[in-house]
Amino acid sequence: MIDVTNVKQSFGKKTILQHVTFSIEKGEIVGLLGPSGSGKTTLIKALIGMLKPTEGDIYVLGVKQPSLKPMKHIGYMAQADALYQELTAKANLAYFGRLYGLRGKRLRERIQECLSFVDLDKETKKSVQHYSGGMKRRLSLAISLIHQPKLIFLDEPTVGIDPALKRVFWDEFHRLRNQGMGFLISTHIMDEAEHCDRILLVSNGRLIDAGSPEKLKQMYGSIEEAFLKAGEE
Repeated sequence: MIDVTNVKQSFGKKTILQHVTFSIEKGEIVGLLGPSGSGKTTLIKALIGMLKPTEGDIYVLGVKQPSLKPMKHIGYMAQADALYQELTAKANLAYFGRLYGLRGKRLRERIQECLSFVDLDKETKKSVQHYSGGMKRRLSLAISLIHQPKLIFLDEPTVGIDPALKRVFWDEFHRLRNQGMGFLISTHIMDEAEHCDRILLVSNGRLIDAGSPEKLKQMYGSIEEAFLKAGEE
């Protein structure tokens, strides 16, 4: 689903990503773990086609990036919520659903399914400007899933989400993974990283290690120690 080869991303004289190479298969949840400023968000933006790599190649769903061709099959939840504040949650979902080609009964069904999943189905008459930060994150996740993408990029998706709902989210991620959806999830939360099938450990724009949570725990003693090692690098 994703094939990244020797990618470098620079802005002027500042290099953000250096020699990054990895791949993600169908039906795999991959965690992107690293300190703030390590290049995680820049990498995600390059993967979805918002940035053109300075060097190297990125293929997403078989299409070389940047390109709009794979976008209808991609879901993206950014670190900052991109919502229409004056609209309700239902109106936001309807707008984005139509952008992805959903119409009529199917659109109405997906709106209700997504609102129920993120536990906002009782908050449909309130405009988003009156939502808490956690509610906005939940709506952003619903929007990223509205069109049932093949591949989804989540940048710090559970910040501000209570533990019980966070567990519901991860149960759904695993269910969708088992149906073949691919995930790349950026996170700072150690216990969340353990829910991933594989972790990419990023530091100073470099991929310094990769493997299953079990492998990294064997190498470093714990996921937290692996994270601290990335910070030292």
